[in-house]
Formats: sequence, structure tokens, C-alpha cells
Amino acid sequence: MSQEAVLEERKRRVEILLKELHYDIVDGEELEQAYSATIQAEDGFMAAYFIDPQSKFLEFSFVFSFPPDFHDFIRDRMDEMLQICYEFGSYVNIINNREEIAFSVFSKIYYAGLNYYALKETLRDFKGVVKNLTELLDIRMEIQKGEEYGDS
Repeated sequence: MSQEAVLEERKRRVEILLKELHYDIVDGEELEQAYSATIQAEDGFMAAYFIDPQSKFLEFSFVFSFPPDFHDFIRDRMDEMLQICYEFGSYVNIINNREEIAFSVFSKIYYAGLNYYALKETLRDFKGVVKNLTELLDIRMEIQKGEEYGDS
């Protein structure tokens, strides 16, 4: 199967599952032989996902962005932030430059194991890591009370 056909099949499969899980797909964008989009849950939670036909994983991401003068604030909480990510099986990327400090959280799921329940659990855990980081960082978000992590 060509890379283009793999990409289209994965997009179709992921979109069907996300819709079954009551996520809206917004801002989809075709990249060079890849696809990226944003999902939004009924409770207001938003995250991005990325499909690369050469990868074995579907990847989700959420970015916390801070002004550079928050350096000490972030550094003081870094151990706890990393512990939260570890507990939920997420990994991170940190970019610190003149314009911002970006703390990105990622979660992956194998396409081979991608089904309704596996994706539901992956997204539940991903929402959990974002919620716990948001609480740790004392970020006020306008998200309604929705399905909490731990519910299946």
C-alpha cells in the first residue's frame, strides 16, 4: 500500500473512532505526507493529534506555553511535572527561547492496537495528565466538568 493510501486509511479510521468517542475534529491540515488536526471534547478539552504514515503510532499532544519570565516558576515545579507525566505514561518536550517556554506533553497509541476501548483509555489518561498539570500549574481553564480520568 502506498504512503498516501496508508495516510488516508489511518485518517479515516481515527476520525471514525474519535467521533464515536464524541470528539469533534477541527483544524485538520495536510502536511508533507502527514496529517495534523485538533480534537475537542464535549467538556471543552482540546488537544492535537498527528498521523504520519511512516510511524507505527498515533500521537496526541498538548502544549503549555509561558512567557520567558516564568522560568523560575516552571523550574520549581519541573520534578512534579515530570512525575505526573511519568504516572500517566506521557512524555514531554521542553523548548525555552526568548519568546516563550513551551512544555509539550505527548501520548502515543499503536495503530495495531487502535480500537474504541484502547483509544478511550489513552485519551482518558491523556486528559488526566493535562488536568493534573493544569492543577499543579494553577492554570484556570474554562472547561466544564466532564468525564474524569478513571472512568471506563
